[in-house]
Amino acid sequence: MKYCLLFCLTLFVTPMVFAQETIAYKSVVDSLYREDQFYLGVTYNLLNNKPLGVSQNSFSSGIHFGIIRDMPINARRNKAIGVGLGVSLNAYNHNLLISKTNNSTTFSVLDNNDTDYSKNKFYTYVIELPIEFRWRTSTPTEYDFWRIYTGFKLGYQFANDTKYKGSPEDFRLNNVDAFNELQYGLTLSAGYITWNFHLYYGLNTLFDNAKINNENLNVSEIKIGIMFYIL
Repeated sequence: MKYCLLFCLTLFVTPMVFAQETIAYKSVVDSLYREDQFYLGVTYNLLNNKPLGVSQNSFSSGIHFGIIRDMPINARRNKAIGVGLGVSLNAYNHNLLISKTNNSTTFSVLDNNDTDYSKNKFYTYVIELPIEFRWRTSTPTEYDFWRIYTGFKLGYQFANDTKYKGSPEDFRLNNVDAFNELQYGLTLSAGYITWNFHLYYGLNTLFDNAKINNENLNVSEIKIGIMFYIL
């Protein structure tokens, strides 16, 4: 009888203890929450300020990923400064031929009517430092929210390469010194929950002291796409 009473008491008391712990757990609100996030972006890449005759063909894409540290700056914590670190991989399809002549990098425009080629593109690989001013409608208990993040992105291009397939012969160049290693521009991300529109507008040229037909090649980057933020 004694063991039966003890068993019954355990059956009733144990759920009550766990229930109290669950209620206590749910009642705890993280008033110092942050929106530290991993980000993953996919963009369509455009060449801005193209010289006469230069055009893009096919699809030029970019993949961007990294992490951002969130630092709230007001009591409500819906405004913050975000500082991150990431990597960007970019590809551009175009008719701007980048080649080597007497150990010197030269630029010329491929005539689609006179030149038979199947591929002409370059790739850039960039380490990025995004800095953002972040506004959102999130709260410590609300995870579905609107956001607008504006900022500045500094990039270091640690590698690049070009590919050409066509007449008179195929060739590939690695780490062309005519590319500008330092890249920077303005950014905007806006959206709801995970899905966000993203824009990057480059403020400096993609190439360093490059010329085409004796004119400066002042091409810069514009990237338009989607950014995913993941906690």
